[in-house]
Amino acid sequence: MQLAARDDFELFGLEPRYRLDRAELDARWKRLAAQVHPDRHLGQGAAAQAQAMQWALRVNEAYRRLRDPLQRGAYLCEQRGAPIQAESNTHMCMAFLGEQMAWREALDEADEESAIDQLQAQVKRRQHGLFDTVARELDDADGSPQRAAQAVRSLMFVARFLQDIERRRDALFPL
Repeated sequence: MQLAARDDFELFGLEPRYRLDRAELDARWKRLAAQVHPDRHLGQGAAAQAQAMQWALRVNEAYRRLRDPLQRGAYLCEQRGAPIQAESNTHMCMAFLGEQMAWREALDEADEESAIDQLQAQVKRRQHGLFDTVARELDDADGSPQRAAQAVRSLMFVARFLQDIERRRDALFPL
């Protein structure tokens, strides 16, 4: 295992691509986690156990980042020179801003569960399209990390908005 791997993909022995085989990632994580588990190093002294703990933390952190499509996209954008900078770069295309406004208005007006369900389905379709954009822009030879970063920023908004939809549903239709 390469704890000193340059990046998460190298740590797992994977190509640095957005599209990845989740089953393969899971299997590699299980192997690495078993190798570095601190219990395997009990008889080797405190220093070896401390190092094993660092390895375990590094492996688990990398696994969490790679298994989450949004985090993986942001990570790859950063690696390719297009940092997300979600706090300082809020630029989004006008069409998406208009879409956000329409969603927000629809959510504010939704007073039936079917209306909330329809809005949620619409937003999830858009989310899938944005994930496809991220994959294309990061993995295809003619892709653009900058366009991928813009799509990731949009996906961050979509994720928050989907949470808003759930809060609205819970407020209107408590269990």
